[in-house]
Amino acid sequence: MSEVACSACQVAITDDRGSRLTEPEAERHAAFCRLEHLVAWAQSDGAWRSGALLEDDEPGDGLGCCAQCGDGLGYGRVLLVRHRGPLRIGDAFCGIQHAAAWAQAGGRWRVG
Repeated sequence: MSEVACSACQVAITDDRGSRLTEPEAERHAAFCRLEHLVAWAQSDGAWRSGALLEDDEPGDGLGCCAQCGDGLGYGRVLLVRHRGPLRIGDAFCGIQHAAAWAQAGGRWRVG
């Protein structure tokens, strides 16, 4: 099992934990041990790592609309993939600001 460091706090994250954020067209990504670390990272204009996170046959657009606002996705979209054991749960966003707002509101567990 390989490890990657959290982009916000540098804690080691194994392949079966944490969340990975990618901007497919720019071929860059970031990793987070906790969802709230995405918020702090985005607010501080965090550094991306270069390289594609998705395989060529992976669509990179989740359900086809932004999980924050419901609009369609275009260039600059980002995909957030939660790793929990063997499961991969993806959500797509118009951009990093919508991903951060969604995470700040509680992500999939937000109220209202």
